[in-house]
Amino acid sequence: MTGWSVFAAAMVLGATPAADASADERQPSAIACPEAVAEVAECLSGRDANGAWYVIAMPAEWNRRLIVHAHGGPRMGEPAADDPLEDLDRFSVMVRKGYAWVGSTYRRGGYGVRMAAEDTDNSRKIFWSRFGRPDRTLLHGQSWGGNVAAKASELHALDLEGGRNYDGVLITNGVLSGGTRAYQFRASLRAVYQFYCRNHPAAGETSYPVWQGLPAEARMSRAELRERVDACTGVDRPAADRTPEQARRLRDILAVTGVGEEQLVSHLSWATFLFQDLVHRRLGGRNPFDNSMVVYSGSSDDAALNAGVERFTADSDAVARLAYDADLSGLIVLPTLTLHALDDPTVSYEVEAAYAATVAAAGRSHLLVQAATDEDQHSKLADGGYLTALAALERWIEDGSRPDPSGFQAMCLGLASAGECRFLAPAPAAP
Repeated sequence: MTGWSVFAAAMVLGATPAADASADERQPSAIACPEAVAEVAECLSGRDANGAWYVIAMPAEWNRRLIVHAHGGPRMGEPAADDPLEDLDRFSVMVRKGYAWVGSTYRRGGYGVRMAAEDTDNSRKIFWSRFGRPDRTLLHGQSWGGNVAAKASELHALDLEGGRNYDGVLITNGVLSGGTRAYQFRASLRAVYQFYCRNHPAAGETSYPVWQGLPAEARMSRAELRERVDACTGVDRPAADRTPEQARRLRDILAVTGVGEEQLVSHLSWATFLFQDLVHRRLGGRNPFDNSMVVYSGSSDDAALNAGVERFTADSDAVARLAYDADLSGLIVLPTLTLHALDDPTVSYEVEAAYAATVAAAGRSHLLVQAATDEDQHSKLADGGYLTALAALERWIEDGSRPDPSGFQAMCLGLASAGECRFLAPAPAAP
């Protein structure tokens, strides 16, 4: 029976839900697939018992493998039924290769790693209940979804009897340093930006500590934020059109924080709207960020910056709550492969070392393989990278041989229709 035959049978016959699937799950319906997979797959959309929307893509020639996708963000708006289509389109090469795919919006917008991990696993349960258990189920997380997938791997890898819910984990450009460390640089960015620009908050507005992002009930659009950043730094205009003051402020902000010019507004957006959600809605108004001991450097006047920048100290309860939700233990039980662009402008490649240390401290390094490419993109890497990572992960699951990333470039070049291959050889081990 082809993949779509299984899909259609489940739709017509109403496959009996598995015992762990939500009994009141809302019935899904057929939808148009993204153009990238429309000729090879059929798509289905539904909503689970917690209110999370999901999309399933079933290829006509199904290879009996399933990819359970955890998306990045977190997205701040109310989830919509078609939100997963963007992720499906981005990772369409997986469906074209024969993998079934399911992705959840999560039940609400905003921060919540454990919540998102549960919703991701619920999408797996829904797929299994309708189409039966595939021969292999792989968990994939992208960006913040990498944190979600890593947490889901720790919480939901095994069922109550110790059997595997997943066979392996793939994380791409993932936020793997844990919630308590992942956003500290953006808190510093807010403080440094405010030292130079003084317009977020601006004079005459209600004063608040920058670690809040915004006051709880404040409303600001991304366009309004961008206007403020441009007014201070000229970031949206050609360099020749910036005033000397704008050019100096922009140069100092970027030099001190390490943020790229093209990413300045997006990082400040996270440090505004995500911080507002995280602090006020998830942490009871408490502060998880700390720059009390940070020594800032790289500006035209470091002494003035360090003397005048806003300082703040983390609340221990806020740190504990955030750690419980989003930090990682490293106690992995499944083969786990991470793929990260060396020059990722959004999630620094340095998080890979942090995750490796966490896994090593848990004594699980034998279950982690990390690969890098020479790319400078965050949201989408070359398709050849995904295909190679999946092939290496599948082989690892099949025969137990831990992959060697030094062979990934050759493996990629040897795959049919892999496209561009950008793998870097691992750095030699220190003597």
